[in-house]
Amino acid sequence: MSSNFSSSLIKDVPASLVVFLVALPLSLGIAVASGAPVQAGLIAAIVGGIVVGVLGGAPLQVSGPAAGLSVMVYGFVQKFGFETTCVIAAMAGILQIAAGSAGIAQAALAISPAVLQAMLAGIGILIALGQMHVLLGHTPKGSALNNILGLADSVPHVNVSALIVGGSTLLVILVWNRFVAKRVRLIPGSLVAILVGTVVSLFVPGQIPHVTIGSGIFQEFHLPTLGGHPIGDLVLAALALFVVASAESLLCAVATDQLHSGPRANLNRELFAQGVGNTLSGLVGGLPITGVIVRSSANIAAEAKTRLSAILHGVWMLVFVLMFSGLLARVPMAALAALLVHVGVNLVKIKEIRKIAEFNEVIVYAVTLTGVVFINLLWGIGIGFALALVLLLRRTAKVNLSTETRGEEIHVTLRGHLSFLSVPAVTSQLRSIPAARTVHMRFEVDQIDHAAIEAIRAWRVGYQNAGGKVVKEPLDVLWRELLPRSLSTAA
Repeated sequence: MSSNFSSSLIKDVPASLVVFLVALPLSLGIAVASGAPVQAGLIAAIVGGIVVGVLGGAPLQVSGPAAGLSVMVYGFVQKFGFETTCVIAAMAGILQIAAGSAGIAQAALAISPAVLQAMLAGIGILIALGQMHVLLGHTPKGSALNNILGLADSVPHVNVSALIVGGSTLLVILVWNRFVAKRVRLIPGSLVAILVGTVVSLFVPGQIPHVTIGSGIFQEFHLPTLGGHPIGDLVLAALALFVVASAESLLCAVATDQLHSGPRANLNRELFAQGVGNTLSGLVGGLPITGVIVRSSANIAAEAKTRLSAILHGVWMLVFVLMFSGLLARVPMAALAALLVHVGVNLVKIKEIRKIAEFNEVIVYAVTLTGVVFINLLWGIGIGFALALVLLLRRTAKVNLSTETRGEEIHVTLRGHLSFLSVPAVTSQLRSIPAARTVHMRFEVDQIDHAAIEAIRAWRVGYQNAGGKVVKEPLDVLWRELLPRSLSTAA
């Protein structure tokens, strides 16, 4: 036992340091993108690492603030204020605890991949558009359309110093990931880039904005408050956060399972742990938490063996905050903006779009993406989900009915799903069969329901009353086992 623990410890401690180095700049950047105090991102990283790490059902998954929630959280902060957004995070956490306890975590995986990938891509585009202005030395303009139109004003009035800092940061990220990352796996490019951007900021002329950390992270808790907002609005916001955060965490757990050969994730336990983490993070002024694939994949790539790695990464984050948080005030906002532009662009995954195209769901992807970017996140997801459902029903209703004439006999073969949705199309085609013939019917269907059986029975009665004949195919299991119960009265 002690030997196994020692061997795990040898792997988990270095892995935890790698994850800490990955998580630190991302936690700062995501807090900025969310319109929240930077300490909120650090608090969420600490809670996600320690609390969710201890309780979680996916041992090698690492949780913390996620780019996938930043646009939603930004909207909440703008509408309700940050303190009330903390209440929403805690409420969503309570819903996750209830869902995990009820054992319904699998339901969160029912979201269409096209909708999910479009949601993430839309979030990425929104992040990149907003942070482009910060990269140029200005502030985001709110909506995607305003950010696009606002570039015409920001570019001519660029803050050259901010652009140099941001540009050098972005260049380091790209060069590091392209040429260095595979050789130096223990040092994340994002951290190196932020350090380079910070050093460059010391030598550029003029003033550029830096991270505001206040007198100390634990001296400036943002305790949650309802803020006088209608409780109904808060409940709806919590429900939305619950759905998106749960889906993102559980899909991350499934993806993480594919990267290692260790124990598989217990999704209900993971959802429960995410709920505890979000409740606690919200109560102490942190951002909402999800499982994060960037941190989780870094954890596995660093050869972590147990949940201890995720827990220790949270401990290192806490130690850094307690001892070195003052250093964060030296980080230029333009450097974080460059990191966020890179993160945002990477959320648009070309490989996933190709997979979606293979399943003919590009229209769902495009509509969802457009809705997320130009309306808002919730409307985009809702429209995409509704369209995916409509297309599913359409496919379910699609039946392939083929006929072959052999003299006075007509052979009819039905393929696909026979349900109430397909009844109009099936009956229309059956009624087009010439009268007074002998019709041989064969079913090669995946599914047949009562409504379809009754519709075929009614057609058979009418066809035979008009002088025709309908012959059963004796080898067809569905015809023998399902239809006689409905057709016996018509014989």
